[in-house]
Amino acid sequence: MGYSRDMDLTKEYPRSPNDMMAGIVSLPRMIDKTQANESGTLGEYDVDCPHDRPVLEFLGVDFATFAAKLKELKYDDASVEAWAKPLVDKHSKSEIDAFNASRKNWKPDDHSEEYFDALKAQVAPNRSDVTTWFTLLDLDEKRAA
Repeated sequence: MGYSRDMDLTKEYPRSPNDMMAGIVSLPRMIDKTQANESGTLGEYDVDCPHDRPVLEFLGVDFATFAAKLKELKYDDASVEAWAKPLVDKHSKSEIDAFNASRKNWKPDDHSEEYFDALKAQVAPNRSDVTTWFTLLDLDEKRAA
């Protein structure tokens, strides 16, 4: 069996957006957030949000389907990966690589720039190199970036 544990995001952080599963970024983080959402311990995090939607779209499922499948698989990483891998593999290697690069280079847009800048001012005030959400999230969650 793979990684599976109770997830309380009021007391701990989800996995990094850079973490990969089934060949794509963010899937482990989405497992953590979905499990915490199910157990009522999501805290300040969101599900089916701008971070999650591109992954869901790439997999070809909506959030309700994703959440139900994770619950059915008991949030077990190995089982989730076995389910997700064929969905990812519907894409070519170049599409997968482009998806991962796009996600890793995700920058704030007009709707999120103010929040991004405020968070950056708190966690990385003197870092002009922090320009992507993945880097900022890792810094905010105390992971080196």
